[in-house]
Amino acid sequence: MGGVVIAGAGQAAVDTAAALRMGGFEGEITLIGDENVLPYSRPFLSKEFLSGKKAEAQIALRPQSFYDDNAVRLVLGQSVVSVDRPKQTVKLSEGEELRYTDLVLATGASTRQLPDPVLENASNVHYVRTLADAVPLRSELVAEARMCVIGGGYVGLEVAAVAREAGMSVTVIEAGPRLLARVAGVELAEFVTNLHRGAGVDVRLGMQAAAFRADGAGRAVEVTLANEDVLATDVVVVGIGIVPNAGLARDCGLEVADGVLVNEYCRTAEPHIYAVGDCTRHPCFERGGLRRLESISNASGQARVAASGILGQPAPYTSTPWFWSTQYKKTMRTVGLRNDSDKTIVRTRDGEFAAFYLAGDTIMAVDIVDSPRDFAAAKKLVAAKASRAPDVLADPDLPIPTLVE
Repeated sequence: MGGVVIAGAGQAAVDTAAALRMGGFEGEITLIGDENVLPYSRPFLSKEFLSGKKAEAQIALRPQSFYDDNAVRLVLGQSVVSVDRPKQTVKLSEGEELRYTDLVLATGASTRQLPDPVLENASNVHYVRTLADAVPLRSELVAEARMCVIGGGYVGLEVAAVAREAGMSVTVIEAGPRLLARVAGVELAEFVTNLHRGAGVDVRLGMQAAAFRADGAGRAVEVTLANEDVLATDVVVVGIGIVPNAGLARDCGLEVADGVLVNEYCRTAEPHIYAVGDCTRHPCFERGGLRRLESISNASGQARVAASGILGQPAPYTSTPWFWSTQYKKTMRTVGLRNDSDKTIVRTRDGEFAAFYLAGDTIMAVDIVDSPRDFAAAKKLVAAKASRAPDVLADPDLPIPTLVE
């Protein structure tokens, strides 16, 4: 007997199962995850879970009752190791073979590793992608201890903020000329840089970690920078991006190019195999071409699209991407893609911050700090490709929600 088999147990996987049941799917659903815990929300790992504000049970995507009540079979502690496309079967790591009517690849991504023998063997060097990564790191957040964070993306900065709030001495080392180069505009990056420096973080821009030294116990104790500065440290956190887990797709002959290639319906070249979430490279409806997004909104949006296809109600993926991060009780949110913008309009007042990225007068993307109400309005403006005059966008006396028609 077939049914839907979902390879993976992250946000995209669980949301696919939920969307199938909500859409009336009555067949078998099997969700396979390689961790021995209930599927959980990864963004909390570098924020509320790391700080101790949320326990493991509180970051679960769904309680056990959801899987029981919706007849979703959870296979935990195993992974799909091979796919037989002609037979429409998958083989699990412990040998079980499952037949599928439709297969959903929700295999996610893995942390990009920094190739250094000291880092490979040191117990105090941490990456943050899984619960198993975050638990030992949490135990190292000790007041007055020293932390070096390699990489100035959102995950590294979130860890830096939690560590600083725990009383640690923190240095962030970013090879590029600014923070958040891949995910945020210059203005928001400057805001975040000032936020960290104001909290006492030593932010080193345009600087690379050139070498590491371990002590006799094998712990990394020094980071040597490209300018030959030597930083003593008690903890090292590496956050230099992620790599899509596309090996399963590649091994069964599906097309892969920086992710599993899917069409606008999240379907691969094989009619009964879909792919969703961080592992995918998919059509960009705003700009054409292909893109790969690393966000919860993308994972959830693609999950709904894949479920619609399986239900026989195909609908293209046209959701506007958005991203968020929380640092020092400030929440930064971005909607849209700023790549095609030719001007930026910033409004600030009394700690508020908003940046509009325009192509002509068309709003392509918006950064908002803190205000959920303003962000909800910004999402509508970007989705509608609204045009507003720069002087209107710059006027802090005109609330952003009033700009929505």
